[in-house]
Amino acid sequence: MKIGDTYEYNRIVTDEITAAALGSGALPVFGTPYLIAMIENAAFCYMNPYLEEGKSSVGTQISVSHVSPTPVGMEVRVTVEVTGISPNGKLVDFKASAFDACGLIGEGTHQRAVVTADRFLTKCQKKLES
Repeated sequence: MKIGDTYEYNRIVTDEITAAALGSGALPVFGTPYLIAMIENAAFCYMNPYLEEGKSSVGTQISVSHVSPTPVGMEVRVTVEVTGISPNGKLVDFKASAFDACGLIGEGTHQRAVVTADRFLTKCQKKLES
């Protein structure tokens, strides 16, 4: 991983990923929750090949502006760019941009943390014991 690296994820907007279907609004347009999910997925897919066996990454922060609607049937393209890596390599910061055929539809920042998968899941499951 290095600063300046990019990764792109594309998806056609379907009825299932509209604001109306996701419950984040009433209109049949690309939903903000799915925009956030696409950004997280792009960053996850970028990082995954660089991680040692037994490691994974989890989202820790996201800030996104969704500035233009996209109709069902149009493709959305999300690009993430590495903007920072902590000295210990455990935190990776991204700039995110999203476009449809007409231009910019969203942008923001995202941070992911590298975790040891089994330790992370054990910690999570312990919440059920509370």
